[in-house]
Amino acid sequence: MKPLAHSLAAVTLIGLISSLTGCKAGDVAAEAPGAAVTVRVAEVSGGDNQAMPLRFSGIVRSTQRATLTFQVSGTLKERAVELGQRVEAGDLLARVYSPALAPARDSARAKLDELNTQYEQAKREWERSSRLHERGVVSEQGLEQLAARRDSLRASVATAEAALAEATQLLNESSLRAPFAGRVEALMVEPDEFVAAGQPVMRLSSPEGREVEVRVPAYLLDHVVLAQQLPVWSVQDRTRPEQTGLVVEIAQAGAVRGELHPILVSLSDQVLEPGEPVEVGITPEYTSATTVPLLSVMRTSEGTGVFRVRNGQAQRVPVSVQRVVGEQAVVSADQLKPGDQVVYAGMTRLADGDAVEVH
Repeated sequence: MKPLAHSLAAVTLIGLISSLTGCKAGDVAAEAPGAAVTVRVAEVSGGDNQAMPLRFSGIVRSTQRATLTFQVSGTLKERAVELGQRVEAGDLLARVYSPALAPARDSARAKLDELNTQYEQAKREWERSSRLHERGVVSEQGLEQLAARRDSLRASVATAEAALAEATQLLNESSLRAPFAGRVEALMVEPDEFVAAGQPVMRLSSPEGREVEVRVPAYLLDHVVLAQQLPVWSVQDRTRPEQTGLVVEIAQAGAVRGELHPILVSLSDQVLEPGEPVEVGITPEYTSATTVPLLSVMRTSEGTGVFRVRNGQAQRVPVSVQRVVGEQAVVSADQLKPGDQVVYAGMTRLADGDAVEVH
C-alpha cells in the first residue's frame, strides 16, 4: 500500500471511530474554566537507533601466501619437500627437467666466447692500423673499415651476453625455490609428471599473520570502515574467548543484484590457525519507525496531529501518517521522541494548551 493510501485509511478509521462515539467538539459541553480534562495516554515507541548484531562465516588464512609455478615446461624430476614441511626463504622446493635448457645455455656461452675473441682481435687490429695510419702507411678508408668491424663485433658481444643471460635464467627457472619462509600447504603435482609453464605446483603460506575474508550484502558496506575493530569467534570451540579483528579492506558495491561483497579482516594474534572456521560480527545500526496508537491521531482544519502530554498540559504536535500497522500508526514527526505520552482517549474535548489529568 502506498503512503497516501495508508494515510487515507488512517483518517477514514479515525473518522469512523469519531462517528461511532458521537464525540464532536461542538456536541460536548465546554469544560469549566481551569478544570483539567481527564484523558488516557500511551507512549510513543521507536524513533531511536537500534543495533542488530549479525554474524558472517569465514575461514582463517595466512596473510602471506603464494601458489608457486614453474616458468618453463618439463618433467618434475625432483620434489625436495613434503606436505606440511616448513621451509626457509631460498630453499629448493622442486626441479623440472627440460632437455633443451642446458644445451641452449651452453650454446649461448660458446657463442659469446667466440664473439669476444673476434672482438678482441678486431680491437687490436684497429689499434695497430691506427698507429700505421699516423705514419701514412694505412689509408683513412682502411682504418674506418677496421673501426666499423670492431664496433659491429662489440654490438654482437652485447647481444650474445643478453642471449646467455636469458638461457641461464630459463635454466634457473627449472628450479623452484621458496620466496619466503613458510609451510607447504598443498602439493598439486607428483614426481615424473609433466608440468606446463604456469601450472600450479604447490602452495606455500607464511606462519606470520592471519586474516579472514567474509562476504556481506551491499547495504552492510556502509556500516563498516577501515581500521574498525570487529569481534571474531571460533566455530570449532565456542568456549574460546572472543578475538578482535581489524578491517583492512572493504569492497566497492557492484551493480549485480544480490551480489555479496568481500570484507578483509586482519587478526591481531596467532590464536586462530589457518583453515579454522570462524564467525565475524558486524552490528549495523538503523533508526526504527516512530509509532503511536492509531486512536491518538486526529485530523482538524490544521492537519493531522496528536496531543502530547507534558507538564500536565496538552500540546498539539503535527504528524504525517506513513502507514498503518495493526492498531499502530507509523508517523513522521520531528517533535516526537520515544517515551513521549500522547492522548488516545478524551482528546475531542482538548485544545492546545489545556490542562489534563491522566487517568
